[in-house]
Amino acid sequence: MVQRIINIADIELPPRPAAYAAPGGAARRFDGRNGSVGTRIGAQKLGYNITAVPPGRRAFPFHNHRVNEEMFFILEGEGEVRIGCERHALRKGDFVACPAGGPDTAHQIINTGTTELKYLAVSTMQYPEICDYPDSGKFLVAELPRNADGTIGGFRHIGRSASAVDYWDGE
Repeated sequence: MVQRIINIADIELPPRPAAYAAPGGAARRFDGRNGSVGTRIGAQKLGYNITAVPPGRRAFPFHNHRVNEEMFFILEGEGEVRIGCERHALRKGDFVACPAGGPDTAHQIINTGTTELKYLAVSTMQYPEICDYPDSGKFLVAELPRNADGTIGGFRHIGRSASAVDYWDGE
């Protein structure tokens, strides 16, 4: 039987596995710890986790979702959020809505404070999903969400439109 209730104090925030750590120079900008909530309490249509970001870092690249909507609630610390071309200060108690859409809905939370920034992240879990990464010109296409153990399930491809092949290539 699935436990339907969990207290935030019982959510472990382990370090990001080495396979998902930002390499080289990106490691100076990206870092974060995530604690799963949704899968632990049996959520099926919403994904949610607690994310903790050290000072001066961001957990994820600037991105937008073409299918899924996200919401963030700041639990501790302060920072800023990039949404499209704008930046907004964040502090404890703030909600942030990130609806699905194009690059104008791209978002990224940055810890600009001196202590850890911690937030609740909530997302609809609809697949297939398409994400854009405006800063790097990449895209992601994913057929299925992560498995309960954190591994990637189903099809997932990250690329750049410049590397596209013709529809009939290789046929």
